[in-house]
Amino acid sequence: MNSGAEADAPWLGLRVALVHDWLTGMRGGEKCLEVLCEMFPSAPIYTLVHWKGKLSPTIESHPIHESWIAKLPFGRSRYRAYIASYPRAIESFDLSGYDLVVSISHCAAKGVVTRADTLHVCYCNTPVRYFWDLASEYFAPPRAGWMERLAGPPIAHRFRLWDRISADRVDLFIGNSFNIRDRIRKHYRRPALVVYPPVDTEFFTPAPSGAAPLGEDAPFLTVSALVPYKGVDLTIRAANRMGAKLRVIGSGPDRERLRALAGPTVRFDEWVSMESLREAYRGCRALIQAHEEDFGIAPLEALACGRPAIVLAKGGALETVTPDTGVFLREPTEEALEEAMREITRRRFDAAALRRRAILFGRERYRAEMQSLLETAYRAHLLRHEDPEAVERPARACERTQLVV
Repeated sequence: MNSGAEADAPWLGLRVALVHDWLTGMRGGEKCLEVLCEMFPSAPIYTLVHWKGKLSPTIESHPIHESWIAKLPFGRSRYRAYIASYPRAIESFDLSGYDLVVSISHCAAKGVVTRADTLHVCYCNTPVRYFWDLASEYFAPPRAGWMERLAGPPIAHRFRLWDRISADRVDLFIGNSFNIRDRIRKHYRRPALVVYPPVDTEFFTPAPSGAAPLGEDAPFLTVSALVPYKGVDLTIRAANRMGAKLRVIGSGPDRERLRALAGPTVRFDEWVSMESLREAYRGCRALIQAHEEDFGIAPLEALACGRPAIVLAKGGALETVTPDTGVFLREPTEEALEEAMREITRRRFDAAALRRRAILFGRERYRAEMQSLLETAYRAHLLRHEDPEAVERPARACERTQLVV
């Protein structure tokens, strides 16, 4: 063990590495990474590509190692075009010098190769959805052109084979919701614990007392990566039908298609500063998440700011939003969403109750649970190597210590 790393993990003095799929903006996975960066302030980060200046100062302060994809033509700007190379790129990292590797994965990060005596814990946001659950949607017209429809299915097939095999390299899976726990069990045939992602309820707060009340023209809000499965097009079409104001915050490959759908009441913004995002939450009529999310941090950030949410009644939203804190969209249709938007406009919500719900998912809770599980898992990992016959696996040891909502 390297005693020089004791500042990183005083409870064990570990050499720790963090792995993330790609670092191109501050979304849910990056907020999980940020807390782990605080827990392990000297841990290097390994990632496929890194867009400097797009992450929080906490993340940017760490040594960040990119894969060779970043050196390829347009490797950073069009990294998704190299998805068939993700397995080889993620396996190219040399992690032989670490005692503990923590990957935050929704695509390839969990596939890193580690030593036999290294503990690899994967915080899984989802098994890669566009190759498992949503493959048929991603490679069907009109979302996919003829090239994607031709090349996509074979790439997806090969990736699924690698994805399933590489799951066996992980010693302990932690899902970001019970929804994802079940998906890990289905696709990887592995058990998983659950720790909900962190919501920064200290930063996301209601508007100060004395602020001007919301007007009748307050916009609805969507905060999302602009990719096909996020279903932002449904929200735009519903806003067009109603003539309702809608603000869309996010970026991604679907941006131009969505802009072409939008009517005059729809406004687009790229990813904005945290302060601007907080003001957007405070000033919205409601946050809309009209697609199934693995967990979904944006509705909880809105609740923390005292604003309700409209969410599709599937996936992670069933674990976060309640009938007292929002409106459930029963089916993803324009008619159903329009009715939900009208219903949430008619109702009055208690901002204090909305915030109390969000506080259950705060950053300190995530930090405490992750630290407890990592410590328990590593102690079990050490003992198992000393006496494999007498000591249970890390996952079993952690089951007794887990805290859930």
